[in-house]
Amino acid sequence: MLTNGLVLGASAHAGFNSGDVIFQLVMFIILMALLKKFAWGPLMGIMKQREDHIAGEISAAEQSRVESKKLLEEQRELLKQARSEAQELVESAKKQGDVQREEIITAARAEANRLKESAKLEINQQKEQAVAAIREQVASLSVLIASKVIEKQLNEKDQEKLINEYIQQIGEER
Repeated sequence: MLTNGLVLGASAHAGFNSGDVIFQLVMFIILMALLKKFAWGPLMGIMKQREDHIAGEISAAEQSRVESKKLLEEQRELLKQARSEAQELVESAKKQGDVQREEIITAARAEANRLKESAKLEINQQKEQAVAAIREQVASLSVLIASKVIEKQLNEKDQEKLINEYIQQIGEER
């Protein structure tokens, strides 16, 4: 009997107690409601904020990438334009230099021609003056020779000697 009593007492404890199960179930539901209100809700809010923040950062990074790509293209275009303008300036400077070089050469040639013509005129004037001076001297020599010839009759040798003396005399005077 003793063994029967132990078995009966043990089976009373081992039996299904529906009150305990309901109590534990109610406590579990209350615990879940409290966890949902105080832990799960704020945790999900934080996770949502974090998700929104990350999405915003990704969006800002993408927008920044697009903007930087656009700026890079603009900079490349500006650089291309600057190179083109620089090339145009160089070409313009070369053309202007060529024009100025031609103007200088033309002016130098004109000046050289002017100096040449001036020198020719001066040479011609001096030549005419020299010819006129020689004509005067020849005339005076002719008069002098004629007066000497009249004074005395000369033979051919004496005339040549007289002319040579006068030519020497005129050469010494010059």
